[in-house]
Amino acid sequence: METKEKFLSLNLGAKDTAVISLEKITEVFQVSLVDICSVPQMPNCVLGIYNWRGEMLWLVDLEEMLGYAPLLQGTNSLSHLMAVVLEREGKYLGLLVRSLMDIEWLDINQIKPVSAELFYPAMSPFLKGYFINDGDEMILSLDATAIIQSPMWAINN
Repeated sequence: METKEKFLSLNLGAKDTAVISLEKITEVFQVSLVDICSVPQMPNCVLGIYNWRGEMLWLVDLEEMLGYAPLLQGTNSLSHLMAVVLEREGKYLGLLVRSLMDIEWLDINQIKPVSAELFYPAMSPFLKGYFINDGDEMILSLDATAIIQSPMWAINN
């Protein structure tokens, strides 16, 4: 039985790599920060809303949500970021990331379970587990469903 799935790989923080199953991704596009409307009294990782195909799309700083430093921190502020749009049951959420890497085939039978001592506490609820690649590096497997269903934005959807 075929156990390989396609994943989109992306950078997290200075040196980490994460993947999201392509099945959960609706679209990927570049977003300019000036086009994001900030919304007061939201968690820090929520950068605001964006007009996406005539609808309001919430945009979230994936790195900050997972416990890394915010993407827009300090002087290394980026004017453009990549948005990865996740969809579940007609609800959409945009994850803002620094850069995308590639599309990878990974064997889902090779995924290893999340253990608390390996990851930031903020990260664990959003992980399915991790893979170890040929270079012995850890690749985090993000759980798109858990991200969309996070209580952080349940109030807004």
